[in-house]
Amino acid sequence: MATFISVPLKKSSEVDLVKPLSKFVTSTYPAGDEQAEYIRAVEELDKLRRNAVGRPLDKHESSLESLLRYYDQLCSVEPKFPFSENQLCLTFTWKDAFDKGSLFGGSVKLALASLGYEKTCVLFNAAALASQIASEQNLDNDEGLKNAAKYYQLASGAFGHIKDTVLSALNREPTMDIAPETVGTLSLIMLAQAQEVFFLKATTDRMKDAIIAKLSNQAADFYGDAFKQCQYKDNLPKYFYFQEVLPVLAAKHCIMQANAELHQSVLAKHKKLFGEEIARLQRAAELVKTVASRYDEYVSVRELTEKINRSLTAARKDNDFIYHDRVPELKDLEPIGKATLVKATAITPPLSQKFSDLFVKMVPTAVQQSMSVYSQRKSDTVNRLVGTMREATNLCNGVLASLNLPAALEDLSGDSVPQSIAEKARSVVQQGGLQSIEQLIKDLPELLTRNREILDEALKMLNDEETTDNELRAKFNQRWNRTPSGDLYKPLRAEGANFCNILDKAVQADQVVKDRYNAHCDMIALLCKPESELNAALPSANPAKTLQGSEVVGVLRSQLARLDQVKQEREALEKDIKDVTFDMTTTFLTALAKDGAINEEQLSAGQLDQLYGEHNQKVQASLRQQEELLAQIQTSHQEFSSLKQSNAEANLREEVLKKLASAHDSYVEISSNLREGTKFYNDLTEILLKFQNKCCDIVFARKTERDELLKELQQSIAREPSAPNFNVPAYQSQPPGAPGGPGGPTPAPRTIFNPAPPQTPQQTQAKSQPPARPPPPVLTPPVLTPQTASAGTTQAGTSANNPPPVAPPSAAQGPPYPNYQGYPQYFQMPMGYNPYGYGQYNVPFMPYQATPGQPGYPGAPPATQGYPGYPQQPSQQQNYYPQQ
Repeated sequence: MATFISVPLKKSSEVDLVKPLSKFVTSTYPAGDEQAEYIRAVEELDKLRRNAVGRPLDKHESSLESLLRYYDQLCSVEPKFPFSENQLCLTFTWKDAFDKGSLFGGSVKLALASLGYEKTCVLFNAAALASQIASEQNLDNDEGLKNAAKYYQLASGAFGHIKDTVLSALNREPTMDIAPETVGTLSLIMLAQAQEVFFLKATTDRMKDAIIAKLSNQAADFYGDAFKQCQYKDNLPKYFYFQEVLPVLAAKHCIMQANAELHQSVLAKHKKLFGEEIARLQRAAELVKTVASRYDEYVSVRELTEKINRSLTAARKDNDFIYHDRVPELKDLEPIGKATLVKATAITPPLSQKFSDLFVKMVPTAVQQSMSVYSQRKSDTVNRLVGTMREATNLCNGVLASLNLPAALEDLSGDSVPQSIAEKARSVVQQGGLQSIEQLIKDLPELLTRNREILDEALKMLNDEETTDNELRAKFNQRWNRTPSGDLYKPLRAEGANFCNILDKAVQADQVVKDRYNAHCDMIALLCKPESELNAALPSANPAKTLQGSEVVGVLRSQLARLDQVKQEREALEKDIKDVTFDMTTTFLTALAKDGAINEEQLSAGQLDQLYGEHNQKVQASLRQQEELLAQIQTSHQEFSSLKQSNAEANLREEVLKKLASAHDSYVEISSNLREGTKFYNDLTEILLKFQNKCCDIVFARKTERDELLKELQQSIAREPSAPNFNVPAYQSQPPGAPGGPGGPTPAPRTIFNPAPPQTPQQTQAKSQPPARPPPPVLTPPVLTPQTASAGTTQAGTSANNPPPVAPPSAAQGPPYPNYQGYPQYFQMPMGYNPYGYGQYNVPFMPYQATPGQPGYPGAPPATQGYPGYPQQPSQQQNYYPQQ
């Protein structure tokens, strides 16, 4: 009776995990020990997959352990890598475990770029292997029973987990082996077998009959539910696997019910309910008789039948001679109780006892994304604060340049270069002067062109693949059932459009910088000259020595010194703001573990306020202080200007000094902008290269998926019939001359040689007959008239020396020609000539019926000799074609 059901394993195609995962690691993490460690972990993950699904597995615990380790690692890796069709695209191909395919079509398989699909298939194999290991256990000892129950419950839990998660893990219809209805049925079967193992354990331990009866009755219910599930699902019975499983389930249902009735009858006997004992034994005997008559080739119940029959015979004998208890009807018996000792194992990773996370230091993708957004928010905050201070500094420099300060205070003599202008000229020369700016401006177009070429090439790959996908979709219509490229590439196209906008804005910013450079180019060139040439270029003015000791000059110098101090403090504050660091990884991991999700905006905003709140206050204080000082400087400068002697030369000199001061500030800003632009383009090049690699990877994965789908479509087209079914006309479906059919000649029978009516003299000799075949329809022999007889005699006499030649070989046995209404003296066409039919079917030659009045072929042997190499023909020959 110990017939247990196991599930076959799915087979997978080889997948290279090392190349795409290593590329992601190198593009995401900086070079160093951490990156090298992750690459080694990727290689180890690839080895795990090859050991788990890339080789035949023995029915042993070690093989199951390798599957569970790989499944646990997949569960751990899933949140840490962005597995998806438009990011990290890995296509996994698995064959249907039950559909063995056909000679031309091959097995049914499904290829998906989904890690959830890979997890589902690996867990299916773990459940299938657990069922195989359980079925191989020795159930004659406690250890074997314990292991069998454990593995059946594990298999039931795994199949149940697949039933609950497969539709959410896949983005399309799964193959039938992992469909919810299929794995739900397998889960019930495994649970029923686990319950049966507990029944065997209770029987072996000679537990109370009441407990054994309840265990057996519950197992019968499980088997019955599984049998009904198989029957009610239209797609399941078409598999040969389920065609073999259905009889076993039905037999086990009856056997478990019979065992329950048997042990309940013992309980009735102890209660001296002898009639109930007989009724239950009769019911048990009927159940095992049903199994023996219908399912004997699947499950043997000989021992159980003998045991039940012995008990029933003894119970009837005792009741007939001693107790005379009334045997109740089956419907009047009290239902047998049920006891469930099994439960599907919950699938909660890690399932393997030897599991260790290969990527333990890598944070989940959700945390990585949150960290990326946080870094952008932090960068925006820093740029906002620094930008505010730089704008204030530029405003301050512009105001001072418009007031010609501090050059106006230094140029009281009117015949030398002011100290501040001289320092600014030296600063410009030290920074490279005009040559450095011109070189930077010259490099910008090249960097821009390089970035545009990279972006255009990436978008071109997407466009070409999408065009091919659309053409195939239009060709195959509904059969092209993969995600449209247009939908899949929407995030990438949005990212590409964003890069295009960034480049366009960069071009505009470059033009603004160039225009500003052209406006100040002459004055910057003047600052680059030696001090003597610079002094000669400055217009001379009347000296204003009377203002050198005035109070207003001292006030202005004091105010300018305080303003310079504010600028220095601002530079130190800018450095402090840029140096602020804080790792949000722990905060995000804690939030993810606690809530299952990360509210990045709330967490980041709170942390940034805490980090930069004090710096923001200092920036605002610096701006207020600068505003107050500038107001004071403007007031003092008005008083200074009213005291200063003004003339045309002095005003011209002051204007030149203002332009020189403004040129210096513009040079510093333009140099900074150009260097930032160069860095921007170089950084953007790396980002665009990553974007291009991402596009290349997804296009390659889509091409692989496209080739797989085309192959499947070709196989499915090959399996389809070449023409649709059509109705055969009635006159073709029934031979002419048959009862109820139209009149006319009868076609040649499928079997050539069969017993026939008496032969006519016109017929030639025939060879020995082959083994008997089914007889053809009865034919009425033609009636010979004296004219035909004499004609036949004359013909025979004229061709005595040259017998009629033998007819060409007949075709091998096959379907006859369609039957049509014949005409007098005309007969059906014979079957076509097949030169390969003789050796295959051992069909002899057909003799040729000579036409009256036609002589035989010259050179033929005499009639008594026959053709060389051929056996002598008998004197009689049957009718091959019906005669009119």
